[in-house]
Amino acid sequence: MKIGFIGAGHMAQAIMIGLCKQKYVATADILVHSAHETSYQPFAAEHGLTAATSNAEIVTQADIVILAVPAAQTLDIVASLQDELASHEPILVSVAGGISLAQLQENSDSTGLSIVRAMPNVNVAIGQGMTALVTSPITPAADFAQVEQLFQALGDTTPLAEKDFATFSALAGSAPAYAYLFIDSLARAGVKYGLDKEIATKIAAQTVLGSAANVAESSTNPWGLIDQVSSPGGTTVAGLLAMEEAGLMTAVVKGIDATIAKENAE
Repeated sequence: MKIGFIGAGHMAQAIMIGLCKQKYVATADILVHSAHETSYQPFAAEHGLTAATSNAEIVTQADIVILAVPAAQTLDIVASLQDELASHEPILVSVAGGISLAQLQENSDSTGLSIVRAMPNVNVAIGQGMTALVTSPITPAADFAQVEQLFQALGDTTPLAEKDFATFSALAGSAPAYAYLFIDSLARAGVKYGLDKEIATKIAAQTVLGSAANVAESSTNPWGLIDQVSSPGGTTVAGLLAMEEAGLMTAVVKGIDATIAKENAE
């Protein structure tokens, strides 16, 4: 199986790096093309990928085509590849935010093309990604299963209604930055009390990593896990009350609100 990428920005590179690390296919079977030759060709050479000479080559050579260009360019690129898409019928996967399945189908001018929307986050690069998937009604189950299997190799996936993609983007796509901010805040607090920044960051990152794994593996909800850590009248309760007084939960929800509002406005 060959996997082709149209676009080589941050998300495309994260997916490609993840596929290489997981040895999902031979690196030479990952094809990539971008309008920015000075970036995609060195990237392809560094990772042993095949640098294609055109978007049309990607469509005619790959079994799965991952369209990873800015949303403003997505539909024009699909329209420019109508002939190749019609004659070769790869599975088309779009990771562009705000571009619907109906728009992709219309601009492909094909009634039989398998189309999937995917919304991964950058953690796919280390095999710990979270990806939302939705497929067009005409896409065969076997084709959707191929795409699902690909992203499951890079972390976890969830089927999601297309109307919920903006919410998912805020929770999973943007939230890594919010998690980094929380980790850095913990580390800075450690520095305030005398720890080296590198050591404090390592402690904070591992603590958040372990806590996230605990939530993922436990049948207890996060509030129940909080109760397990919080002794009556103890230090953890004091810290939680101070964070609530400072508006931590409200700040997080407002951050998600702003992210979704921005997504819907574009």
